[in-house]
Amino acid sequence: MEQVIAYLRVSTQRQQRSGLGIEAQRTTIHQFAINERLTVAGEFTEYEAGKGVDALDRRPQLAAALTAAKANKCSIIVSKLDRLSRDVAFVAGLMAQRVPFMVVELGRDADPFMLHLYAALAEKERRLIAERTKAALGAKRAAGARLGNTANLRQVGSIGRASQSRATNQFAIGVLPILAAVRKAGAERLADIADALNERGVRSMTGGKWHRSSVRNLSARAKPSEA
Repeated sequence: MEQVIAYLRVSTQRQQRSGLGIEAQRTTIHQFAINERLTVAGEFTEYEAGKGVDALDRRPQLAAALTAAKANKCSIIVSKLDRLSRDVAFVAGLMAQRVPFMVVELGRDADPFMLHLYAALAEKERRLIAERTKAALGAKRAAGARLGNTANLRQVGSIGRASQSRATNQFAIGVLPILAAVRKAGAERLADIADALNERGVRSMTGGKWHRSSVRNLSARAKPSEA
């Protein structure tokens, strides 16, 4: 089977504390590897914003992943292109390393030209979002709105909870096929399913081992036909 080196990255303090971003990426990559008959030969995890011209110098794990990929003569795989960067120049610099990159969300056949193109689109989107946000805040200030008041904090909290719920659902969607395969192999009790997931190297939502309670919670998110 073809080997790949997995690279995972989170850039916010909240993601670093919770591990949710890392676990979602890991699940996505491993599920893709199963579907495409790939072997994840190594994994490198980065906790770094990685912006600026010296971004690669501040990403030792990415540098290590590049070294490992060159040694194994294989590709580096990421869940989304923005886990590498939304900066076109940075992506171009990575392409110059002569190491193939595989992006799950773009599919296995995305070539360097497509990666450059998507990076350019992502960079433009980020700039437009920043401009729209700045304009919206300016309009609110001009209208006399108080930014950072209690109502705004409640709204932000609600948005944050909704975002966390979506992340949990995304994680469940990625793991449920593995859960179905484990059950098909004969595991029925929650404890047996947890042991099987741990033996396969699948991490739980929190990044640790599976227990009866975590398997029960995952099953509860499945539809009756899937559970």
